[in-house]
Amino acid sequence: MGGHPSTSVRIKPRPQGRLIVEITPQSAGWQYAGLTVFRLAAGERLELPPAPRERCIVIESGIVTVETDGERWRQIGERQSVFEDLSPYAVYLPGGGGARLTAHGQAELAVASAPDPRGALAPRLIEPAAMARSVRGRGTNLRYICDILPQSEPAAHLLVVEVRTPSSHSSSYPPHKHDRDAPPQESQLEEIYHHRIDPPSGFAFQRVYTDDRSLDEAVAVEDRDTVLVARGYHPVVMPHGYQGYYLNVMAGPQRQWRFKNDPAHEWLLGI
Repeated sequence: MGGHPSTSVRIKPRPQGRLIVEITPQSAGWQYAGLTVFRLAAGERLELPPAPRERCIVIESGIVTVETDGERWRQIGERQSVFEDLSPYAVYLPGGGGARLTAHGQAELAVASAPDPRGALAPRLIEPAAMARSVRGRGTNLRYICDILPQSEPAAHLLVVEVRTPSSHSSSYPPHKHDRDAPPQESQLEEIYHHRIDPPSGFAFQRVYTDDRSLDEAVAVEDRDTVLVARGYHPVVMPHGYQGYYLNVMAGPQRQWRFKNDPAHEWLLGI
């Protein structure tokens, strides 16, 4: 991606090597949110050097040991797929902190990030039992939520959540947006969607659009595709036969999730 702003909302994964995708504020053309996703082989080590950004390491699948300068969490992780009905393990690193990770078997890790030059918090393990799980919506708009790093837990700018969407269901729906700093009705948050599809030969649809349609892009997303939402509404729909998962990373000037529904579709909340 070479540090240039993206020309599409969809980013394809790298087919080989341990780096699956890397989104930085520079590559996305925005200010806050970042995401890097790694695949590690058994015994492989990964070094996350100190940086002026807070990071949330999400163990999407597999088992890893995570070491910081003052902590060591041995063999964390218990699910082998993001589609298992289990919450992940995660590790929070403040700005200025680094970590060393070792994979025990194959593992996939997502590292969400946002600016944190002060680094006022301590590194911490976020265990599955500490993550709130919920069911949102009803009918074919029902989906399953796991709050990994919600606004009720300490961080500088990061918000991290994962969502599983059943086959033939919609998600992030009715369409909503959060691209204006207009509290308490709406907050300005950049958002990254990292998608997984089960079975992986399938696809989902995501549309990103604004009220004036100056941005209006609909994409078919495949397994491990990433979608960038700098502005606008951003619903997701799963076709028959395939279930979806996405990891959401949000960050902005204020760490609050306040959104506005598309008025044209808000009536859907009543059915």
